[in-house]
Amino acid sequence: QVQLVESGGGLVQAGGSLRLSCAASGRTFSSLAMGWFRQAPGKEREFVAAISWSGGSTYYADSVKGRFTISRDNAKKTVYLQMKRLKPEDTAVYYCAGTVTVVPGTALHEYDYWGQGTQVTVSS
Repeated sequence: QVQLVESGGGLVQAGGSLRLSCAASGRTFSSLAMGWFRQAPGKEREFVAAISWSGGSTYYADSVKGRFTISRDNAKKTVYLQMKRLKPEDTAVYYCAGTVTVVPGTALHEYDYWGQGTQVTVSS
């Protein structure tokens, strides 16, 4: 079993930056591909970014490409989401997720483990 705990959310002005962290415990973290998803009020949870177990491959939603960067530190069992040039439409609860699949996908059902989420609010 894997436990995931997100942190780093908060309130930021448009154009600002935040870095989210997701700390893992339990099963070997380095064997999991990891992803970030978000869910805005009244909307479905959507894919944001993903990273392979080695960190060698990363994937992004078009809406965040060029602004967000996903990375991981397997020694610290932590995955990060650096968010820059934030927009009000980035406001959502951000979730960390892990999957045993080699190539992380964009669909929720592909992920086996989920954190509780951290709120990100971007004011205009």
